[in-house]
Amino acid sequence: MNKALEALLDLLDLEQIEEDIFRGVSRSAIVPRVFGGQVAAQALVAAGRTVPGDRLPHSLHAYFLRLGDPDAPIVYTVDRIRDGRSFTTRRVVAIQHGQPIFHLSASFQTYEEGLEHQAPMPPAPDPETLPTAAQMLPKYDFLDSGVVDRMLEARAAVDLRYVDAPPYGSIGEPREPRSQVWFRTNGKLDGAIDEPLLHVCLATYVSDMTLLDSVLLAHGRGGWATGDVVGASLDHAMWFHRPFRADEWLLYDQESPSASGGRGLGQARIYTQDGRLAISVIQEGVVRVPR
Repeated sequence: MNKALEALLDLLDLEQIEEDIFRGVSRSAIVPRVFGGQVAAQALVAAGRTVPGDRLPHSLHAYFLRLGDPDAPIVYTVDRIRDGRSFTTRRVVAIQHGQPIFHLSASFQTYEEGLEHQAPMPPAPDPETLPTAAQMLPKYDFLDSGVVDRMLEARAAVDLRYVDAPPYGSIGEPREPRSQVWFRTNGKLDGAIDEPLLHVCLATYVSDMTLLDSVLLAHGRGGWATGDVVGASLDHAMWFHRPFRADEWLLYDQESPSASGGRGLGQARIYTQDGRLAISVIQEGVVRVPR
């Protein structure tokens, strides 16, 4: 396990400061604010700490309310909305400087047998044949070196590999609004940390990294890496369908059905390497062209 992954796991190991109240810190991000995936993952950790261990998240719905301050701790307060025979519901509010910056509702369920079907996994190349971020980024020599350093640092805990060129590799060339990436943690999870909830929280963390890429591709925009678009996540929803491991390859198949009103919508499916549909994701974000 590399040091970046160890640091990410420490980031998700929240401090409990009172019953149903937890505190987390932040890490470096590509832009000078708290990374949205971090807040979502930490909020899910906080919710999960108040739920019986035999119940895992099956869905979450979240709103990003304010930009987070990366230099200040984040306090997570958990409301125990409902504890049913099969389902448990929690609401989490993330607070900084006395104001809410993020709101999450999550539902947990005991394992059940039931009807089974799924959308088939789309074609995708073997992830081992694709370049790593460290191999890919240097060829885009027009990117500011500071931006590249921040991107590599922010994603050092995750091995994330683009199937096709990322938005900053297709500037001025509008493409079909679809994007695929393979991802897994940069190291295996084992021993005491190998808990199903942690895998779900890590996938939640990664899910905010590239979901709006397809919006940018449709317009030939490089995005946050080049500064030709200003963006931020607005809301985020995930449904967890089947078991998976975040330290094994997952295919993030993303598309954008719409952009309008200064907002862009991304929707995606996440598959295990053997073709099981593990997660569905939808996110809307601010996507503005600077004036």
